[in-house]
Amino acid sequence: MAAKINITDELHQEIEQTPERYRALLLRLVQSFREGVEADEPWPTAVESLQDGLSDLKAGRIEPVDNLWAGVNVE
Repeated sequence: MAAKINITDELHQEIEQTPERYRALLLRLVQSFREGVEADEPWPTAVESLQDGLSDLKAGRIEPVDNLWAGVNVE
């Protein structure tokens, strides 16, 4: 139980350190995260993710990394 309290304390500290103007966005991020983890489907395990990636690779559903950033201004 102590670890849970420490994590909660750390979350509170992060919130306090976040400028007021960004707290609404931070709240929405936390809400979206919670909604995601409460979804009906559980998150895939590492093994399942790797198997999905290998299936994509074998099926040719891959893109070079350079293509993933095409048209995105990252400067």
